[in-house]
Amino acid sequence: RQRALLWAVLLATWDAAWGQLRYSVPEELPKGSFVGDVAKDLGLQLPALRDRGVRILDKGRTQYFSLHGKTGHLVTAERIDREQLCESVQQCMLRCELIVEGEMKFYEIEVEITDINDNEPSFREAEIELKMSEMTAPGSRFPLAEAQDLDAGRNSLQSYELSGDEHFSLAVQAGPGGDQRPELVLAKALDREEAAFHELVLRAMDGGDPARTGTARIRVTVVDANDNAPVFSQAEYTVRVPEDVPVGSVLVTVTATDSDDGLNGNVKYTLKKITAKASKIFQLDPDIGVITLLRSLDFEEGDSYELEVQARDGGGLFDAARVVMTVTDINDNAPEISVRTELNMISEDAPSGTVVALLYVQDRDSGPNGQVHCSLDEDVPFRLQSSHGNYYRVVTARELDREQESEYNVTVRAADGGSPALQSSAVLSLRVLDVNDNAPVFSQERYSARVAENNAAGALVLRVRATDADWGQNARVRYRLSEGRVASAGKKQLKYFTVNDENGNLTAGPLDFEEKNKYVFGLEAMDGGGLTDHCEVQIDITDENDNAPEI
Repeated sequence: RQRALLWAVLLATWDAAWGQLRYSVPEELPKGSFVGDVAKDLGLQLPALRDRGVRILDKGRTQYFSLHGKTGHLVTAERIDREQLCESVQQCMLRCELIVEGEMKFYEIEVEITDINDNEPSFREAEIELKMSEMTAPGSRFPLAEAQDLDAGRNSLQSYELSGDEHFSLAVQAGPGGDQRPELVLAKALDREEAAFHELVLRAMDGGDPARTGTARIRVTVVDANDNAPVFSQAEYTVRVPEDVPVGSVLVTVTATDSDDGLNGNVKYTLKKITAKASKIFQLDPDIGVITLLRSLDFEEGDSYELEVQARDGGGLFDAARVVMTVTDINDNAPEISVRTELNMISEDAPSGTVVALLYVQDRDSGPNGQVHCSLDEDVPFRLQSSHGNYYRVVTARELDREQESEYNVTVRAADGGSPALQSSAVLSLRVLDVNDNAPVFSQERYSARVAENNAAGALVLRVRATDADWGQNARVRYRLSEGRVASAGKKQLKYFTVNDENGNLTAGPLDFEEKNKYVFGLEAMDGGGLTDHCEVQIDITDENDNAPEI
């Protein structure tokens, strides 16, 4: 019975002139369904099919057909979906080849896949929301979404119908490609007070037997006529905010009212005019008009911000207000001391008023918080001089004395006028260079020693010492016999004595009491800068029993 039904709907023809077999089969047949009697149409005997090596080759990637070896029938190898294979093609054709290897022949086979009504029309959205003002004029048209039907021919989409309300009717326009485009037509004036909503059903039908349908529900919301604009409570909002206000704090709330109802009376707030910098600092709640702080304020970066807030109702009417944010300063910046230039060394004979450093002092705060007072320690020989603008000079207050203080660490302090005051400091390190302002000084004005006669040559007689308060080369002392103070000794007699110029050791050659029993002469100490000091030396010679009596 099933086979008889299939034969009733299948059409098989043999075109001898072109060597082609053509069949027609509906889509969605199960695997193994009969397509055509290839053996009969080609005049092949069933026992010879296997001997001659007859097989089917599909031209596509998928094998949709095969040859039944026992019956010689062409059958489906897969379930075939016409909409998947030929979505936008009116006539869906599949092609394969019959190879008869024994006769070295091939035949082309074309199979037309005919459509069955296996898809119903469907809308992209099952629920359609429309809004119409109660002032909309009758006769107004509103395009509706089209339904889609994947089937072809009579099985495709054929018509639309609308049900549900006397206020609306349906019009269908023909598109450029012959498609049907539904439109919702307002047939009767709307009244929001009478009915705020209208529920409709749009139905799409194809031409199959039986017909398939698809529906979409349409909800029309009647919008109140917007005849009142929002109004701000103030045309300008002025706010003073300290710069240390915490992030997240509410700075100001703007308020606008609308006399309309529903959406027309629902006010939303937006920042209409705002700089890129301010947009990172302030945030506006669109529902309640609260302006909050997104990140910390800094008076030094910006002391005033101007915003324009717009209030818009659901119908598009709006009002605008100006918001001025004034940021007040707090003492959150300590003074900054910048050493522009400084000396690391200074001579001790530098005159009073010599500049040793140039400073720049600033405080980023304003008013009393930005006023800076600078000072030095009281026990240093330096003072501050105010220069141009925020510059200060550190100068010597008197002459320096390296011998009293060879290095200074001068602390400069800066304090602002805030309460409490913020302070900062900088340290200047200065080394005092020596000048030769101190002569050597002998530890004694007069040195004396007693030496027995006949002493060994080069024997140490005594040691003299002179010190110099200067430093370095200026403090290096050398010793020598003073020729200017040898009157009592005579230059000739000084040949017996020698002084070491480095350590002041005085040595003598062999002395003879009988020749001379006392020597008085001078010594000189000279530093590296040429300053000198003198001392007197007396050497007494003691007698030894080195002479026999003479008769």
